Amino acid sequence: MLIQTKKIIRDLGEGLILRHGSPEDGEALALFNGEQLGDGGLASLDGQGLAAMTRDLFSRPHVTLTPHDFTIVEETSSGRIVSAMCLIPQTWTYEGIEFGMGRPEYVATHPDFRKRGLIRAQFDVVHQWCVERGLMVQGITGIPYFYRQFGYEFALNLGWRRYGSVPPKLKEGETEKFVLRPAEEKDIPFIMSLYEYGCKRSMISAKWTQEHWHNNLYEMSGDNIQRLEFRVIERAESREPVGYLAHAHRLVMSGAFATHFELVPGVSWLEVSPVVARYLWNAGQEYAQVENKPCEIFSFAFGARHPAYDALGIVLPGFLEPYAWYLRVPDLIGFLNHIKPALEKRLAESIACGHSGEYLIGMYPKGIKLILERGRIEFEPWKPDHADHGNAGFPALTFLQILFGYRSFEELKYAFPDCWWDDDGTRIVVNALFPKKYSNVYGIV
Repeated sequence: MLIQTKKIIRDLGEGLILRHGSPEDGEALALFNGEQLGDGGLASLDGQGLAAMTRDLFSRPHVTLTPHDFTIVEETSSGRIVSAMCLIPQTWTYEGIEFGMGRPEYVATHPDFRKRGLIRAQFDVVHQWCVERGLMVQGITGIPYFYRQFGYEFALNLGWRRYGSVPPKLKEGETEKFVLRPAEEKDIPFIMSLYEYGCKRSMISAKWTQEHWHNNLYEMSGDNIQRLEFRVIERAESREPVGYLAHAHRLVMSGAFATHFELVPGVSWLEVSPVVARYLWNAGQEYAQVENKPCEIFSFAFGARHPAYDALGIVLPGFLEPYAWYLRVPDLIGFLNHIKPALEKRLAESIACGHSGEYLIGMYPKGIKLILERGRIEFEPWKPDHADHGNAGFPALTFLQILFGYRSFEELKYAFPDCWWDDDGTRIVVNALFPKKYSNVYGIV
């Protein structure tokens, strides 16, 4: 039979098998994702763009993902795909410390096969792959609540958009001091250096290798929903490169939509940002003519904070609040010990520098013992006897919110009646180790 040539993970019963993806699945899965995740589906996204994205993942080289990294649930009687997802391995950093991150994505099930545990079965497989590959954290972007079922917690800002409808105008007789041109292969080292410089503003960031930059420039087809137009910003007279910009190749949310913008250190954001705003507005008008619909705004989606927001000020009066990444950390002790150098640095720069003591932090029914010895830190497992046992408590997975700088200890205590600390000493130490900090992560897709 045909299914005998496919790499089956397990038989799910009721005429369904769970198997690895294969190169031959590209077109069928493209159509499936376009239908299930596209217009009219659960995510209400561009179905054609999602289909093109899936085809690219099967037919064009990707830095970390292969067809084998897809899980597929197949109906054996018809051979059709009824559920699928994938794992996109990548490297992220925590205050500069690298760690493996596994991104489950493109999760979908045909309506006739929902409520059968098919997604849970695939998450079990993907999570095991993460263990085998040493991917300490998992992260996914997706619909509200759903991924909490699989051990994920909203723990990191996702997006934030500032937008305007009237770009700044040139003064009479004035010409642009900067121009933008399409990025080329030769520009990749320059763009990489600026991206890495910009990542210093973010506590958590994703590592984009040279191969990944090449993939973004050349290995995404025209309809791919993830494709961006990359531009190098140059001085008009000397053609000296001073920055880069990336924006969507179509109208998004009724306007032009930029997602990356960085400048060489020492170049004025006040000078360049108005040029970029005018360029983006004009690009939007060109897309509007092609798509036969109006371009009403230009948007900068650079996270909650960015120099361009301050530089443009009232030119960007509108804003869209951020959503959040779901994150999962199956081995919390292991991850805390992995990022210990960053935590010890924070401690050394706080009023608790050189402090010694033990703190029992409950996440009932689990917990951790935090041991401080003159500035050195150790983490050990600890099991509380009850929910108010220890020196501090975090319900469910809320500890991940302070671990990744998403919320402060005080904010969690305000939001959750069962989040607590026993004295100011505990509060000060936890705040020193896990302060609320800004992040904007460009995850690899």
